[in-house]
Parts: sequence; C-alpha cells; structure tokens
Amino acid sequence: MEVAVPHPSDRLPGISMAGFCQRAPAFGDIAMVAHPFVTVLIDLSEGDGLVYDVHGRHERGSAVVGLLPGDLRAAGWARIECLQIRLEPVVAAAVLGASTELSGTVASLEDVWGRDAGRTEDRLRAAASWDERFAIAADILGRRLGARPPVDPELVYTWRRTLTSRGRVRVDGLADEVGWSRKRLWSRFRARLGITPKRAARLVRFDHACHLLAAGHTAADVAAESGYVDQSHLHREVKTFTGLTPAAVAVAPWLAIDDVAWPASSPTRSPVTGGERIPDLR
Repeated sequence: MEVAVPHPSDRLPGISMAGFCQRAPAFGDIAMVAHPFVTVLIDLSEGDGLVYDVHGRHERGSAVVGLLPGDLRAAGWARIECLQIRLEPVVAAAVLGASTELSGTVASLEDVWGRDAGRTEDRLRAAASWDERFAIAADILGRRLGARPPVDPELVYTWRRTLTSRGRVRVDGLADEVGWSRKRLWSRFRARLGITPKRAARLVRFDHACHLLAAGHTAADVAAESGYVDQSHLHREVKTFTGLTPAAVAVAPWLAIDDVAWPASSPTRSPVTGGERIPDLR
C-alpha cells in the first residue's frame, strides 16, 4: 500500500487528506476504527472498488462515514485507489451540509453531494499525480466552505478544546468558558455536529487510547494515561465504539496506515512533512 500526503500549501484548517494506492490487485478486508472526524472516501479504483459494511448494510464506491459508525469494515478485490478526507465535525457541517444526519451511518457521496460527487470523481481520476489531486480537492472543499455560513465560534472553541485536551474536559466547564448555559451548549452542539459534547469527549479520549494501543503500550498503561478508571473501563469503551477488544484494536491495520498518513494524531510520532510518500505498507 502506498500512502501520499499533501504539501502544506494544499491544506485547509480542520481538513486532512491522504491518498492510498494498492498497486497489486488483491482482496482486502479491513476493520475501520472510529475516530473523531467525519470521513469522505473518494473511490478512484479500477473495477468494483471498495465496499463498506456497517450494521449489515452495504455501500459501494465513494462514501461519507459519519461520526460513531459502529462496527465498520471496508473490503475490495481490485487495484484499490482512494482519496481519504477527514473533516473536523465543525468543518463537516459546512462542507457536507448534512453532517448531523450522517452520525452513526455510512452514506454514498452521491446521496450527500448529488451530481457534484460524480464530477469530483472525474476530475480526480483525470489528474496526473497525487499532488494535483490534493490541489483539486482543496479547491473544491474551499469553495464549499466559502458558500455556507460558518458554525458558531462557541461550538468551534468547544470542539477544539475537546480535541486538544484529548477528551478530558467537563461539559459544565466548557459551557462556562464560552459563556453559554450547559443546556444551550448541549442542544446547539448536538444540533450542528450530530453528537453531544459528552459523547464527543468520549470519542476523542477513545481515539487517543487507540493510538497508544497501536504503538504497543499495555492496556493497563493506556487506561491510566487516557484517564479511564481502570483497564475494565477501557475495555468497555473500546467494545462500545468498535465491537473489538483492546488487543484486536492494537493490531488493526487501519490504525497502522493512520499512523503514517496522519502522524500528528499519534501520541508517539511527529508529523511528516508535506508531499511525503511512503511505499509498501503491508
């Protein structure tokens, strides 16, 4: 598997991109571990491409994965090639326009973007390089961001504080920081981002724990580092978000790819520089 990442000039706030290419046709079946972003997967594969299985329902081709999709798998028998775009929920609300309706689901990109989905795929397939694809995607996303009203700054602040604190925040404290009542923050956050502030904090904390597990830390150490009461608490949370055990999450192939494409999300690695390509990840 080859992984390409964009140059800094092609990056937008709250948006991360990476390109994946499996050059030799082979069957793949990967459990996708939930993370605190809405994901757009643009399938540029030859043949049948990717198939997603969530809650027993199948989705093929380019798709949007909302927050908390549950037990999600991606599979395909082909020369897989796709562009993965991660959107912070506060950005997804503007880029997708229906992010709250996507929570807990996987939807086809065409259902979300209409005819723009097909036009986007065509432009990306015609591009001569990943750098050109990243530039095209950045232009499309930037235009969509500029066409919609921004999310309330209080919600943006609340989300970013949740992210930077790795989920170890109190909702009451966040409400005080933005000058809103707890009830107002709860209702506005859920209405615009499709998730409650408390659930968002749990998801962010879980994501941090998963990366520690993938880096080889023991479950007991991860529980203590991530703020869980004990190892059993960690086990329950992992099971809730993925249906897997901590041991299974630790070796999940998707997290290994994640560590290369988005090393900034890894507690044990430093970010790569723009334009870097990492070949043959198996």
